[in-house]
Amino acid sequence: MSSGELAAAAGVNSAKLRKDLSHLGSYGTRGVGYDVEYLIYQISRELGLTQDWAVAIIGVGNLGRALANYGGFGNRGFRIAALLDEAPDVVGSEVAGLTVRHIDHLESVVRSEKIAIGVIATPASAAQRVCDRFVAAGVTSILNFAPVVLNVPEHVDVRKVDLSIELQILAFHEQRKSARDQGKDWVDVLEA
Repeated sequence: MSSGELAAAAGVNSAKLRKDLSHLGSYGTRGVGYDVEYLIYQISRELGLTQDWAVAIIGVGNLGRALANYGGFGNRGFRIAALLDEAPDVVGSEVAGLTVRHIDHLESVVRSEKIAIGVIATPASAAQRVCDRFVAAGVTSILNFAPVVLNVPEHVDVRKVDLSIELQILAFHEQRKSARDQGKDWVDVLEA
């Protein structure tokens, strides 16, 4: 595929695409283009997606179950290796082919399953406690779905997913489109 075709698909100009891809190495051929399958592999390798990343989800309520059942993780290098919860009616149940274990086993699960990434899908009140246990067990990459900011040591990476903020951002864009469709300037909307 040519750089122009790739650039159009990515929504950037071809010079920028070629420059960015050159940081990965020389994967294109002048006048021929890029072997897309090989390029995907090289990008995946650079992103660390060609290896198996074991993931543990703590909190197996509606969100935890949805994450565990999501089929898109596997083909991106993420394997849901463990599900943990403390609710007696959840522990021992099977979700996405895994038996939910009690959170008391977190540290041994991190060791035995070689957990690289922890996912927190608990209520806000439990999130920091769960985070602290992940960190104490050696997990240094955490994805947080709980509506709370976590305090972690400097060597720990946390990504926060706040769905309400994402909805607010979309509402903002909808408001701007609505104002534009009504012929209003954005400043007019703010003053209203």
